[in-house]
Amino acid sequence: MRLRTLFSAKDMTVGKPWKNLLIFTVPMLIGNIVQQLYSTVDAIVVGHYIGDDALSAVGGTMALFFMLLVLFIGVSSGAGIMVSQYFGAKRREDLSHTVGACITLTIIVVAFLSVFAPLGTRPLLRLLNTPEGIIDWSVTYINIMLWGSIGVASYNILSGILRGLGDSFSPFIYLVIASVTSAVLNVLFVGFFGWGVAGAAVSTVICQLLSGLLCLRRLMKMQDVFDMGFKYLIPTKKYVMQVVRLGLPVGASHAVFSVAMIMLQSLINSFGASFMAANTIVMKIDGYVIMPAFSFSNAIMAFTGQNMGAGKPDRVKQATRQCAFISVGTCVVVVAAILIFGRQLSSLFTSTEEIMDTSVSILRILSIGYITLAFANVYWGVLRGAGDTMTPMWASFITTIAIRVPVAYLFVHYTGRPEGIFYGTLVAWFSLGVYGFCAYKFGKWRTKGIIRI
Repeated sequence: MRLRTLFSAKDMTVGKPWKNLLIFTVPMLIGNIVQQLYSTVDAIVVGHYIGDDALSAVGGTMALFFMLLVLFIGVSSGAGIMVSQYFGAKRREDLSHTVGACITLTIIVVAFLSVFAPLGTRPLLRLLNTPEGIIDWSVTYINIMLWGSIGVASYNILSGILRGLGDSFSPFIYLVIASVTSAVLNVLFVGFFGWGVAGAAVSTVICQLLSGLLCLRRLMKMQDVFDMGFKYLIPTKKYVMQVVRLGLPVGASHAVFSVAMIMLQSLINSFGASFMAANTIVMKIDGYVIMPAFSFSNAIMAFTGQNMGAGKPDRVKQATRQCAFISVGTCVVVVAAILIFGRQLSSLFTSTEEIMDTSVSILRILSIGYITLAFANVYWGVLRGAGDTMTPMWASFITTIAIRVPVAYLFVHYTGRPEGIFYGTLVAWFSLGVYGFCAYKFGKWRTKGIIRI
């Protein structure tokens, strides 16, 4: 009975908020860490079996690939908000149509992306100043990832639906299964078969598809919560427009971020393959450090959605304070570990001393900013969960395009040091924290829900 409870939808409109948040966040946090292992294992295996240039080739595609996936992120966020609010309000029919609409939108987006996006990868990589010595590897890696994008799309969107229902345990288990499979396939394809970066990409695609199929299987067994049938898969204007209205600003926020990353990637690439490799290592480690902040943000988003749908805004305020305290505390511990063991972590990816020194230096620059990010993301999670996705979009635009990129270029211009790129990140994160607090304290997010209270 206990095991069945873990895999069930969870009503967060009752019980202690902090307990709801922890029960929801812990498996999601571990699951997100496991998901990050996909790309980390890619980088470790590629770096050790092929070399630093291959590591640079894989890392140099991250910003571009992320930009191409913003549509999935938007649909996933819109789905999570709608699902949590309809579930909290106990509106089964609306919930069923929402799930069906999201599945159909996923299929449409994947079909478009896998066919047309690979046509432009090489020209885009050239615009990013990707060194000629690694551009073929980069094109191979990102195109395979795009052709297999049904995996990453299905997992992200379907797991977003499950989390909106309060089930963060199922995605966690599925990611553990996929991650173990990924590690085995990476070593097999790259180390034994000698497929190079193509082998790393193929193993990641297979494992992402596996986790997506497991999420779909789980949803099909939740007939006690919503209905899944052909009629719900037929797009209905009301639900499609709601997903677009809520998800488009979230996708736009990530698009702005990815555009900034592409602009910065061009600057990073101008310092050569060694600095690109160091940046790849930092981004892999960074993915784990920021994971608690984004996990707690997703948790408070689901909590807010359910409680706003149920007409309980006071629980949201109480949960926000508790979530901010837990998120910041967790981040402090993680940052301390990174500062102490940063060199050892860097050595997992490369044995080149210069690259390790650079990556450790960058991590020290970013360390204090991670704590600010943990604080800020709680407030942005509340706004999104309530249905206000426009304010975070404008915040992303201002802090990323107007602050992060110009400051990075200015620091590099006046210091001549590539590490100056990351001072722009630091300033942007501080600005995001101040903006988030003010938006939560004085904004109109309480009136933005799809269900009026």
